[in-house]
Amino acid sequence: MYRSWNIMCTSVHALFLRELKTRFGEYRLGYLWALLEPVAHMAVMLAILGYLMHRAMPDISFPLFFICGIVPYSLFSNVATRALNAMDANRGLFSYRPVHPVDAVLARTGLELLIQMTCFIVVLSGLWLLGEPMSFDDIPIAITIWLALALLSQGIGFIFMVLGSSFRAADKLLPILIRPLYFASGIMFPLHIIPPDYRWLVDWNPLLHAFELMRHALAPSYPLYGVSHSYLWLCALVCLFSGLLLYKGREPAMLRS
Repeated sequence: MYRSWNIMCTSVHALFLRELKTRFGEYRLGYLWALLEPVAHMAVMLAILGYLMHRAMPDISFPLFFICGIVPYSLFSNVATRALNAMDANRGLFSYRPVHPVDAVLARTGLELLIQMTCFIVVLSGLWLLGEPMSFDDIPIAITIWLALALLSQGIGFIFMVLGSSFRAADKLLPILIRPLYFASGIMFPLHIIPPDYRWLVDWNPLLHAFELMRHALAPSYPLYGVSHSYLWLCALVCLFSGLLLYKGREPAMLRS
């Protein structure tokens, strides 16, 4: 058991380094571009939207509100979409017995988690140095929210990898299907603006729960309305279990294709 786990960790680590070099090793700034790209994107968005909406949020600054939504959403979206072609990008490596498709998705998820969490910390540090009010008393809670979001993204990534290898049009269709989540996850609006009678339209979305809980963890005065830490974890574990179950059942067919 220990030997199998050690082999898997070695495979994931090697694929992680390969993914990092493939995505950023050819740029002049090298691996630093992995951080500069999302940070620059956040800075531009904040400069534009922060000017327009700096008075629109209750008990929280708009930059902090926005960062607690867009960065975690980027983790979820990037893991899901990059898992679609994980098989094709690493197919030549699957001829080696220790390397499995699951390793490729784990490596991509690990890289995205590292990039987005580093981006999150850097941007928050910048906002704090600029005088934006925030609290660090609930950092452990914020970490558990990131962990739940990573497991949720990983489960969706497994499902998308299987679908991407089984259906030719999946790489075109699935990104379109998850795009509405950008507007249904509360990235640009607080939950309280939705009348209580209509909140069921978005309450099912675990991303909304994650973003609202993250905002409350960093700004305790930010109000919570019906969001649940338990629901977020339940969705994360169900998606992870479903993704692993689907992958386990389809792995032989995926390797033969």
